[in-house]
Amino acid sequence: MLVLGIETSCDETAVGIVQEAGTGEARIRANVVATQFEEHKPYGGVVPEIAARAHLDKIDDLVRRALAEAGVTLDDMDAIAATCGPGLIGGVMVGAMTGKALAAVSGKPFVAVNHLEAHALTARLTNDVPFPYLLLLVSGGHTQLLLVEGVGDYTCLGTTLDDAVGECFDKAAKLVGLGYPGGPLVEKAAVGGNPAACDLPRPMMGRAGCDFSFSGLKTAVRLAVMAQPQPLDPTFVADMAASLQHAIAEILADRAGQAFKQLERDGKKPSALVVGGGVAANSAIRSGLTALAATYGVPFVAPPVALCTDNGVMIAWAGLERFRLGLTDGLDFKARPRWPLAEMKER
Repeated sequence: MLVLGIETSCDETAVGIVQEAGTGEARIRANVVATQFEEHKPYGGVVPEIAARAHLDKIDDLVRRALAEAGVTLDDMDAIAATCGPGLIGGVMVGAMTGKALAAVSGKPFVAVNHLEAHALTARLTNDVPFPYLLLLVSGGHTQLLLVEGVGDYTCLGTTLDDAVGECFDKAAKLVGLGYPGGPLVEKAAVGGNPAACDLPRPMMGRAGCDFSFSGLKTAVRLAVMAQPQPLDPTFVADMAASLQHAIAEILADRAGQAFKQLERDGKKPSALVVGGGVAANSAIRSGLTALAATYGVPFVAPPVALCTDNGVMIAWAGLERFRLGLTDGLDFKARPRWPLAEMKER
């Protein structure tokens, strides 16, 4: 079974091809990604109109490159999958329309993929994680704790009440002059810093429930930066990066711990603690979650870094998971800027 997947929900244009043999063994046949860092760098964040135009410029070439890398043709595909939401709607429409066009011209079934579901299912491609499992989804636009009980079957245990953790990284990086994208730059700067140097809050930490909040942490970074002489001393920047990263890692581990406790009360035992999304590439966050998972006697699973950030492989895999269950979509499926995972059961 071969499925081609297209991802254009934010600032990566990506195409992947995944194959599953009759034995159930999965194989990545192609994974091509074109980033837009340089296009958005002058603005310190993603500009939706620029992102959509960049997707349009790059998508055809990436489809050709993916097919060439896999050594297959469009006719060899069993299905075509594309992100149809959530995300920046201009970019989502570019990928969705491209996927529909490829399906129409090749006569293949089309699978509309929820971008969040693709992140949620990636660990099944890389580690064959059985249902149910606890998922911490952390990215620039999303911060959620979910119980994943099956394809299309998700229970949200907690979500952010304001900002996503990735946005917190991005805004803090901009405040201290590190640039964009914030997550990798903060992690790099933190290597030479003292994580106890800056007194930062841990919003929601220790409270009942599994929700998150990061706006107060962002504000604390801004106030600390404003109190410093300008230009900022490199030592302060390193210390702030390390302190911010440490605070976020502690918050995420605490909230995930609350999710474990809630599942215990409900009599549910997850098979693993899985982390997904671009922020899942952070090593300090992975370290804290590894220790937490060990406490609850389950493995910690984090896909390879290249499959944590947005990519076409995860879309192809989610499309394959849905396709083998007979779940396909019409070419009239509408792209969606918002598409909560909780609505997947109603689809």
